[in-house]
Amino acid sequence: MSDPTYGLITIGNAMVDLLTKTSDEYIARQKELAGMEKGSMNLVDAKRALDLYGDMENPTKMSGGSAGNTMACFASFGGKGAYIGKVADDALGATFASEMNNMGVTYKTEPLSGGSTGRCMIMVTPDGERTMNTFLGAAVELTPDDIPEDLIKDAKVTYLEGYLFDPPKAMEAFIKAARIAHEAGRMVALTLSDPFCVDRHREAFKDLVKYHVDILFANEEELKSLYMSDDLELAIEIVKNECAIAAVTRSEKGSVIINSGHRTDITAEPGITVMDSTGAGDAYAAGFLYGYTEGMDMEACGRLGSIAAAEVIQQMGPRPAIKLAELIDKKAA
Repeated sequence: MSDPTYGLITIGNAMVDLLTKTSDEYIARQKELAGMEKGSMNLVDAKRALDLYGDMENPTKMSGGSAGNTMACFASFGGKGAYIGKVADDALGATFASEMNNMGVTYKTEPLSGGSTGRCMIMVTPDGERTMNTFLGAAVELTPDDIPEDLIKDAKVTYLEGYLFDPPKAMEAFIKAARIAHEAGRMVALTLSDPFCVDRHREAFKDLVKYHVDILFANEEELKSLYMSDDLELAIEIVKNECAIAAVTRSEKGSVIINSGHRTDITAEPGITVMDSTGAGDAYAAGFLYGYTEGMDMEACGRLGSIAAAEVIQQMGPRPAIKLAELIDKKAA
């Protein structure tokens, strides 16, 4: 088997993020009005998206989407990667494609003719918690036809974004990508993305993890939701038998990595002031997978994940403002 061109390919909802600071009182009012859940991803329609956008004061705009953020961080480490996700042939779609290509990421997914590129209105409260309100737009149109076999075969790891489960054809696309990757002797990773996402698709996720996924990323609430347990340690014991590697993030408590039944505990980076938690899990996955694709051990992979997550939560937005490769060099010096 020849060496792959890419370390990582990520597949997810191609989005443009709009971020603003807000109050807990605003979130509470929106919960009463429309069921907005603090700290979660709430799916909204086009009208609701416009209403929320009108409430945002001077929002920060940047390309986003969970798997897109992971790829951006992976590229920032110096990794070579590709991204698969659907945008429309509009201005936001062109911006998304341009930003991906400018990072050195291969992005060739055919845009949707007509429609609108997906966008996510992210409300950040004073505690740094992010509440996401997502209009999927063109992202829902990703189908198995958008999964290029040659590209998947040419990557060490194919990474699947749990948020993408909401569109109807996503499961088929995920299964196709996993099949291609495994037939080529490659690895498949999945992020569960959000406890509410797990609630919507629990049985499908459990099946995917057990039969199609080698590396699972989840925070503790997502993992407990997947296995319907209030006990994290019990959920960890279950996942040990479900996939080869599981990386479970625990915010300031660090993370737990399970590799073939062996447990490694990783401490969080010290002295961090949280400004915006958007993209913390995405960055952690990027750091971990960069280490993994470079042949590092589990402790080193988890350490890189912690460093990347710590960097992005100290700023507004989910993508690092500095090159993560340079940050690692400084820490090693």
